[in-house]
Amino acid sequence: MIEKIARFLDKALGFFEDWTLFITVMLALFSLFINVVLRYAFNYCLAWSEELVRDVIIYTTFVGCSAAIRRGVMIKVDATVQIFPKLKIPLTFFSNFTLLTFSILLMIYGYKLTALQAITNQHSIIMGIPLKYLFAILPITGAMMFIRIMLTFHYDIMKLRKNKTAEQTTEQ
Repeated sequence: MIEKIARFLDKALGFFEDWTLFITVMLALFSLFINVVLRYAFNYCLAWSEELVRDVIIYTTFVGCSAAIRRGVMIKVDATVQIFPKLKIPLTFFSNFTLLTFSILLMIYGYKLTALQAITNQHSIIMGIPLKYLFAILPITGAMMFIRIMLTFHYDIMKLRKNKTAEQTTEQ
């Protein structure tokens, strides 16, 4: 049952991450391309295009954190693991626990910042988008990272159990 839930969450988050990242980056590239053509061909500039690209960069950075956890490509220092291979498992769990703590802090303080933006009712300068929608990516990313780390913990524990079972059967 837990395995089915884990696979469903992994697929759902992966679908969301991949498609939203693809769509937002394509939207930013298209608007930037149109802006460059207008600037050099017609001497006209779209002011909102640069603001859109900035917002897309912020969005893709945060959603990309969750995607990086899924692919296991978060920045890590692995020199200690190479020197002391027996520390690989404890250091992996420590690294994941640190990411779990970060995701919880991102949810808490991201929610507070989003609530503050909702209270003050601020808008972006050119496009007029309420900033509460832009800041909402913080707690959403925190939740996505939290789920990803919990899935990583689950998969790591399952892999350890499988390895222990394999070792026990080879000993007998």
